[in-house]
Amino acid sequence: MKTIISKIDVNNINVEELKKQAELLKEGKTVIFPTETVYGLGANALDENAVKKIYEAKGRPSDNPLIVHIYDREEVRDLAKDISDKAEIVMDKFWPGPITIILNKKDIVPNTTSGGLDTVAIRMPSHKIARELIKQSGLPIAAPSANISGRPSPTKGNHVKEEMDGRVSGIVLGGNCDFGLESTVLDLTGEVPMILRPGSITKENLEEVLGEVLVDPSLLKKEDNKKAKAPGMKYTHYSPDADVYIVSGSDKDVMNKINQIIRENSENGIKSGVMCVEKNKEVYEGEVISLGNTLEEVGSNLFDVLREMDKRNVDIVYSEAFEMTGVGQAIMNRLLKSAGYKVIKV
Repeated sequence: MKTIISKIDVNNINVEELKKQAELLKEGKTVIFPTETVYGLGANALDENAVKKIYEAKGRPSDNPLIVHIYDREEVRDLAKDISDKAEIVMDKFWPGPITIILNKKDIVPNTTSGGLDTVAIRMPSHKIARELIKQSGLPIAAPSANISGRPSPTKGNHVKEEMDGRVSGIVLGGNCDFGLESTVLDLTGEVPMILRPGSITKENLEEVLGEVLVDPSLLKKEDNKKAKAPGMKYTHYSPDADVYIVSGSDKDVMNKINQIIRENSENGIKSGVMCVEKNKEVYEGEVISLGNTLEEVGSNLFDVLREMDKRNVDIVYSEAFEMTGVGQAIMNRLLKSAGYKVIKV
């Protein structure tokens, strides 16, 4: 497949160039575009055949629901029913932005888009290029992350070009994504809102405006046989070619354990990589890559560093663990899935 690639400056958007990509979407084809979270692989959410092309390009299981990206809030009423007061509050406070809401769907949304569920996941991105592309297409755009299923999500233009050129009809290259972690997914179909996927809009952020907010108990354990209620809940995700392990405990114990394992690996011809916060970078042996200083930086850099480990041809990656508060909850969710829930406790 010949992929049409457009380079767009987010600070000086070439609308005519984006219109070419929007035409591809209108024709039922697939287009990759940047959002504030990660790059998305989009197609017309209301066209069953177009949506099937997303699954084909990703090699994604068809029971994994897709997020529908919209330009205007009024589009929610075309796609969903039973829109509660709490849903209105979330849209008021956090849209456009990195949060997806789950509502009961109308019949206009194909089962292919919803992963066979009676609900639909909707978000209004804040990224200028994403918004302009959706506007020019005049369509709601179904878009999971723009990577081969199971791989780390793409946060830079070169990620999608390397992995997806030739697999999709169009790619919009628009620089780096700001947050680096996919959107928070909030189920608003029940009495109490429930986070199905943590993201940069945290439980604490939501509780400030909604009161009680639950977290799906399956987020911290492997449940591959469970029906996925939201993108990223089922199957191993975000994995590089290397095996990933999380090492948790006190800072000193974690450092000693990782270095001990790396020495043993080295004696056996196994190349090891380490992901850690900046202040600990000089402590470790092996291929060491800093994830940043703050939790926000760690979240932004995580997928890029996982991909970099593959480029360095490491066999095993060891990552420090992070506090399960704020954005740390989203980071640990992605790390646990990347590691297939393999944790070394010291």
